[in-house]
Amino acid sequence: MANPIFEQIDFKRVHRWLNRAIGAEIDFMVFDKDGNAVWDNANKHASEIGQVIAKTGNPLQGMHRHDLSANKTALYQSLGFIGDGCIGWVAVIVDYFKKNDAPVKIDQIAEVLDDVVAGIFDEYKHKADLEMMTDELGARYEELHLVYAVDSHVQAHSGENAQVFQSLLQSTTEHLNVDVVAFVRPSKDVCQYATNLSQEIHNLDLVLIETRGDLYRFIQASSETIVMNAEDDPRRAYIFTDMPYKVIGCPVLTDGKVDALVVLLNHQNKPDFTNSDRKLAEVLANQLSSLSNTYQLLESMHEFNQQLARTLIEAVEAKDPYTRGHSERVHHLSMEIGKAMGLPPEELEDLHWGSLLHDVGKIGIPDAVLCKPSRLTKDEYTFIMVHPERSYEILRHVKHLDKAILGARHHQEMYDGKGYPHGLKGERIPLHGRIIAVADTYDSITSSRAYRAGRSHEVAMKEIERVAGTQLDPAIVEIFKKMVAVEPEWLKHFNIKREKLAA
Repeated sequence: MANPIFEQIDFKRVHRWLNRAIGAEIDFMVFDKDGNAVWDNANKHASEIGQVIAKTGNPLQGMHRHDLSANKTALYQSLGFIGDGCIGWVAVIVDYFKKNDAPVKIDQIAEVLDDVVAGIFDEYKHKADLEMMTDELGARYEELHLVYAVDSHVQAHSGENAQVFQSLLQSTTEHLNVDVVAFVRPSKDVCQYATNLSQEIHNLDLVLIETRGDLYRFIQASSETIVMNAEDDPRRAYIFTDMPYKVIGCPVLTDGKVDALVVLLNHQNKPDFTNSDRKLAEVLANQLSSLSNTYQLLESMHEFNQQLARTLIEAVEAKDPYTRGHSERVHHLSMEIGKAMGLPPEELEDLHWGSLLHDVGKIGIPDAVLCKPSRLTKDEYTFIMVHPERSYEILRHVKHLDKAILGARHHQEMYDGKGYPHGLKGERIPLHGRIIAVADTYDSITSSRAYRAGRSHEVAMKEIERVAGTQLDPAIVEIFKKMVAVEPEWLKHFNIKREKLAA
């Protein structure tokens, strides 16, 4: 195979320089390390000299000679070393001379040839370095492109962890032209994958099961990437037995331990996985490791927040058993309204917490007031009016809830400005507060209290329509009416939820 770097060197120019330095025309040849001519100026002895070099040339011994005939002799020497060996040879043909009485002109030729060799070697090394840098830049570009793709998919699917992984895996199959890319975490029974098949894999489910078995255990034990291309790879005796697919498996680390892996699979008819493929797979594994760890942390935080929220809710409900399940029902109704309004995911997240914790301020209300079975006095009602602001005071120290608590703080405001705690009017009331107000009103009417039984859905809807525009936002009331228009089915599901929460 021709050396592409030699092809970039202008040996014709070197030959002209050599002739000028010697002061006469001289036959000049260049060979690669195996003795193949890369420049011979159509010399009839080139093939013979190349064979001699391949058999007897020693790059460590300086200049060699090879007598071609009684009249001509070839002088040749190595071009030097890069990496593991000699890069090539140069040769000139001179008049025959005896070893013991070499003419002075031969010394001059030898000195010039040393300069030529040094010049060719420097140019070769320079071009080799440039080529290596180009390859390295190409590899870095591929890695950066992959990292950029990860970031792009994360940004495009913020808050949708499964979609991020799925979209990213699909993009990777296309970017690397791989049949299958899978993310496997056996401890969580996770196996997400994407395909870009060059031909069908009939037993794909079985193949994916195998990735969670011996392949995962092998990589977990070694903590190293595995590449298997050859069908006779000895590791196939216990990894991917009877499955002739080319495989790259990369460990994904959490706290320094392998708890997942990224797997790339190709049919045997596709080219072998290269070292570059391995590096790109490791880049992907590192990115997915960071992404996965972040998601696990967020899930832990979300779980903690849920537990904290339920603890606060249970503390309120322990004071007033008649309100058991009220917070969850208002939360459920608020989220349904928010979805019907087409709120974006980040707003739904804030509405989630605001509606769930809207009554947490009741913790500070005396039991005698909160649980009183009869009508409240003016002073007692004043205590009740404090609870939205108390909810705000309790939750405002949690930075994650800085937007969510606006709904809890203002759910008792009225659309006509006669509500509390701040007497806000119309759309000056935060949107989430207006949504929670509708949900809270419906559940309050339909829920039983110590002093009365819960009223019907029809009664609740009639009352909600009556106060639309005064107590409640009429636009949200309209959305709520459309949402419950399929009344029998909607009411059935809501009552099932009410029974579960009350249990």
